Amino acid sequence: MNLSDLKPANGSKHRRKIVGRGRGSGHGGSATRGMKGQNSRSGRGTRPGFEGGQMPLMRRLPKRGFTNIFRKEYEIINIGTLEKIFEPNTEINKKILKESGLIDGKLPLKVLVEGEIKKPLKITADKFSKSAVEKISAVGGKAIETVKGSEGK
Repeated sequence: MNLSDLKPANGSKHRRKIVGRGRGSGHGGSATRGMKGQNSRSGRGTRPGFEGGQMPLMRRLPKRGFTNIFRKEYEIINIGTLEKIFEPNTEINKKILKESGLIDGKLPLKVLVEGEIKKPLKITADKFSKSAVEKISAVGGKAIETVKGSEGK
């Protein structure tokens, strides 16, 4: 057996169908589109979801709920995670968390209460849960909330 003897399996390779290139090709004339109708025309076809005039499924199904356009998205981190990774009396902010790979840094940062904290940490974030602030203060740490200017007002 040589490398030059290798061939693809039978039926695995197909020649591209060339259409609309004259009668002699066997695919001239109507170019395999049939005689008449919507699908034989240029710029043919229908939009996705079109059901031939029948009310489309997306319009037949009932709609539920709504999307709050004023919703604020946050990147979250738990105090238990900060407890495991950082030394006592460390100053923690968004930049440090991004460098350590804990957050992406694209959204505002919110600190939540999940987990235990025994070390005093100085944490700067965009938002804190009330219980997280209580736990951080109870062990002698500081929770500093960054205040944004009145954007859009």
